Amino acid sequence: MNKWIRGTNAVVLSLAVIGIFIVLTIFLNSTKSLQIDLTQNKKFTLSDKTTETLKALDKDVHIISLTSDQTDPYIKRQVDELVQEYKKRNGKIVFDEYDIVKQPALAKQYEVDPSGTLVVESGTVKKTLYYADMFIPGQQQGEYRFSGEEKLTQALVNLNVKEKSKLYFLSGHNEIPLNQLNLWRSGLEGENYEVKELNLLREGKIPDDAEVLFIIGPQNDISDKENEVIKEYLKGKGKLYAALGFNKDMEKQWKNIDGLLAQYGIKDQHAIAIEPKQSQLFDPLTIIPEYGSHAITKKLQDYNLLTMMNLAVTLNTEQPVADYTTTVILKTTANAYGETDIETLTKSRTAKDDKDIKGPLNLGYVAETKENKPKAVVLGGSSFLVDNVIQQQGNRDFALNSVGWLQEQKDQVTIRPREGDAIKQAMITGSQASSIFYGTVLLFPLLFLIVGGTVWWRRRRG
Repeated sequence: MNKWIRGTNAVVLSLAVIGIFIVLTIFLNSTKSLQIDLTQNKKFTLSDKTTETLKALDKDVHIISLTSDQTDPYIKRQVDELVQEYKKRNGKIVFDEYDIVKQPALAKQYEVDPSGTLVVESGTVKKTLYYADMFIPGQQQGEYRFSGEEKLTQALVNLNVKEKSKLYFLSGHNEIPLNQLNLWRSGLEGENYEVKELNLLREGKIPDDAEVLFIIGPQNDISDKENEVIKEYLKGKGKLYAALGFNKDMEKQWKNIDGLLAQYGIKDQHAIAIEPKQSQLFDPLTIIPEYGSHAITKKLQDYNLLTMMNLAVTLNTEQPVADYTTTVILKTTANAYGETDIETLTKSRTAKDDKDIKGPLNLGYVAETKENKPKAVVLGGSSFLVDNVIQQQGNRDFALNSVGWLQEQKDQVTIRPREGDAIKQAMITGSQASSIFYGTVLLFPLLFLIVGGTVWWRRRRG
């Protein structure tokens, strides 16, 4: 009788445990949004800004992951997991993954990077994000910071911007052509700008819808008539983004370009910045500028992202201009000097002398109106904007931030990147691998069977 009672109790207890398990499973399944992030760096916890953006998202969004065999699997997994977190919180998000090697037509349809591309689409609006831009090198070898949430949330915010700002890039003076600025251009287009080329000789005027005129790396001076047109444009609401390029005859040839800068009290010193002891990684003509205190550079300073300039022209401010104030945003160390003997420099020779300009040197300025409205960005270098250099460190972020400041973008998203530890590989021998396999697959299960069988046998005999 006692055995029957004990058996009945065991059955009832087992059914109760199974029932509790079923009820708990149904409850957890009904609360899909409930999750607890136990990871060290809270890698699955979205920021308040992202949560607010997802709640406000009221349009269908298609996110496409385009990868290849060149995509790091670990990087791909982190991006995919991030998008899945977004998808959980808003049912209007659809996520698809494609291999561009197996589906090359998609690679032609979108501007893809073989290391990984994320496309965010809604109707006719499209934003392109590159995996490489989401991962920032850390302080130690192999460490990184993942800024994917900031990039993706910014893309979703930009979907709501209906009108695009018109940006015109001046041509006809041996500027850097737009086909060598594809990555910067795609980044600007992803921020809701419309980028066009402008040749004043053909057009005769600056279009009325031009919000910013870009002069990037000109080798030749602008003509007197072009100068009049540009100055008239800048007197109104027009804005200027000028990034100078190297020209050994710039002191004699850049009369009108220098005149444009002088409107804001900025002077081209016609010298090339030399940093003799800055880094063993680069030659003295490659400058890693220090940042001035400004909204453009704040995020770069916070994330310890550096900008790189090559053959940079030194700048300075003359007498203050009544209508504008200027602020330094890029400068060198005190060890640098400005080489004024350009002819000798072109022969790969340089030595500091009394004719050179003593450091620290200024390499970048911004100009504002009396009402503290952005008016101009003037940089001493432009080579960091080309496709094969802009991906390095903070170049692309600086280029986009400076345009965003000039256009007074108020909807910029700032989410601190997540810290990621270096990936560690465990190196084991073949015999060690066999021991792990047999121990986990055979030995441990067999041990549990023996222990369980022994307990069962003793209870049966008792």
